[in-house]
Amino acid sequence: MAQVATSAQLKPETERAFKAYIAEAERLMQPALHGDEPFLWSDADPERARQVRQGKIVAQFWPGQKPVRVSGGLIHDWIGAAFIPGATVELTLKLVQDYDNHKNIYKPEVIDSKLLGREGNDFQIHLRLLKKKVITVVLDTYHDVRYASLDGKRWSCRSYTTRVEEVEDAGKATEKVLPRDAGHGFMWYLYSYWRFQEKQGGVFIECRAISLSRSIPAGLGWLIEPIVEKLPRESLINTLEATRQALRREHSGG
Repeated sequence: MAQVATSAQLKPETERAFKAYIAEAERLMQPALHGDEPFLWSDADPERARQVRQGKIVAQFWPGQKPVRVSGGLIHDWIGAAFIPGATVELTLKLVQDYDNHKNIYKPEVIDSKLLGREGNDFQIHLRLLKKKVITVVLDTYHDVRYASLDGKRWSCRSYTTRVEEVEDAGKATEKVLPRDAGHGFMWYLYSYWRFQEKQGGVFIECRAISLSRSIPAGLGWLIEPIVEKLPRESLINTLEATRQALRREHSGG
């Protein structure tokens, strides 16, 4: 395993490519947010909408079948959707904005969580994340989160990392937080775009997660590829399922 422990450096050109990708992605989101296209991604396809309505968590790559390769990195762009019968937008927002409780809602991936500040619908939060596949990586992540209401039944949310730091020996006396851009490079940035809509007797929740990781070193694809290519999808599906389960418990009073 010594080979996989080699550090990966975030290069300026990799960061620029990611920010350019984000800018274009956000530009293309505007029609749905302004009523010119379906608000929900799932509503753009009848079969997809049927599957979500029947209880399936649908998740897929946004642009194609593989991460987008840029100089020195990979951009992972996933979108997923779920439906929670009986839930309301009010209850959903109360739950997802309870950031101090995310460590309970989203465990084991979220080890710790804390609300750092709030002003209206804008939040600053800290999440300590556990990424585990082949090897274990712990990340301290800091996010700015902004919610916006389109009307009483539809809300959007934009969350983005302002800082990501890898943690060595997490939870031990020898714990050490590495400088930004140091470490394995399995997640340098994470931008998440949420949609919430109350209709048909419940709430539809969708999340598009765009993240940046290291590229796959030559000769280590067998080891690195399962981590950088499968973790984003698994994380998205687990997040949607955990949100659904928590809302079901809230709705049932459990």
